[in-house]
Amino acid sequence: MKSVLLLLLLPALALAEPATVIRATELKQDPASDSATVAPLAEDTAVDALERRGGWTRVKAGSAEGWVRMLALRFGSGTAKPGDSGVSQLFNVARTGTSGTQVTTGVRGLDAQMLANAQPNPAELAKLKNFAVERGAAASFAAEGSLAANPVEYPK
Repeated sequence: MKSVLLLLLLPALALAEPATVIRATELKQDPASDSATVAPLAEDTAVDALERRGGWTRVKAGSAEGWVRMLALRFGSGTAKPGDSGVSQLFNVARTGTSGTQVTTGVRGLDAQMLANAQPNPAELAKLKNFAVERGAAASFAAEGSLAANPVEYPK
């Protein structure tokens, strides 16, 4: 009986991915900037990500549900929590074919002056080092995904 109940609950666990709002934003009725606002969401609001469509993610925040821009969210915590077995990521892979992890790189919103005055942040660098993998593991991952190296020349 317990195993049947567990099997019934597993799909519900895989439907939502925890995320946090990284800056104050608006919860929209539809995935569009000009859509009606359902509710404001404050920075650091915990939400459950339910669906992704283009650059938008449908989320549930408390009793409210709607769409926010994907770039306004941080998925998961970035590091494993004590006792985390990775089961939620396993179900995400089964549901979508991916781990749900995304990478976005850029300097959106930063001007030349801000970049020129940037200062190192040792605490953030320490966090970043937690994401490092060995060269062999990265090469194996790339080969499995049929990815190829793309050399980039740095400006002088």
